Amino acid sequence: MKVLVFLSVALILLSYETAYSQCSMCRAVLQSEEGQATAKGINNGILYLMAIPYLLVGLVGWKVFQILKK
Repeated sequence: MKVLVFLSVALILLSYETAYSQCSMCRAVLQSEEGQATAKGINNGILYLMAIPYLLVGLVGWKVFQILKK
């Protein structure tokens, strides 16, 4: 179980830079910009917002597992 959790976290951390989560309209608007700084900021914000629900569900699942283990 610990190995599976470790591999999952490692995979998420290693794929952080390659994950682009923009919709097609946002991507079209942001690609026309020269510096691409706004596009990188939008990508980071999307990934941050996407990660929070997964962390919360994982935390609740872990607590339920601990309660049921007792």
